[in-house]
Amino acid sequence: MAASPQAGAEGSTMYDELLAVHMIMRRGTALVTASFARLTAGEAVDVRTLVRTSRWLIEFVHHHHASEDELLWPVLRGLFPSTTAVLDSLTAEHEALDTELHTLARAVDGIADPDVTGERAKTLAVVGRAALAGLPSAQKVQDLLATHLDREEPVLRDLFPQVPDADIVRVRKAIVHGAPRHSPYLVFGLMEDPVRVPGYEAMAANFPAPLSRLRPLLLTRYRTTKKSLGATR
Repeated sequence: MAASPQAGAEGSTMYDELLAVHMIMRRGTALVTASFARLTAGEAVDVRTLVRTSRWLIEFVHHHHASEDELLWPVLRGLFPSTTAVLDSLTAEHEALDTELHTLARAVDGIADPDVTGERAKTLAVVGRAALAGLPSAQKVQDLLATHLDREEPVLRDLFPQVPDADIVRVRKAIVHGAPRHSPYLVFGLMEDPVRVPGYEAMAANFPAPLSRLRPLLLTRYRTTKKSLGATR
């Protein structure tokens, strides 16, 4: 497949950013799944923290693959018509993942139900039932996502460097504009725990300077959140 004569370095940089985002999602799903497992086993987990973290993860994953379907895939189909079939298959995987994200969201709503604030025995019963429903869904999201990203990354690794810089800049701007703005501590923490993700520098370059200056405070909040989710390290 011949490279576009207008292609430049932006595509390679965006691929590095993609790897960082993918690792955030891989680590985020692992964190949420492990916390559901602890809650199901009766271990100490702060339910409100699990609800907040799970809802952030669901929104983050959905935004990422919706951005690919709506913003990136049309560019790639136009430049590389031979990739239409593989891009369609990746979109089908996004749809399957969306179905499971909805199932997980319902389980999260279950442990966020106002009934959970009742007396302790009732609370444990309500939370326990919701956690039992959430654990297999969280695990399925984690498995589907890992398989999907393993398939997607080699495809985009080959294509991105061939995309004209102007297209990359335009798509990146649209993706960043629509990205969730809340819970940046989770983004920072998952990029660095346990080690910095591939593409860290490229990803961090997109953050507003005031947010980057808050990095130490955000990492502290991330560590507090992780502890509340029952993680011991």
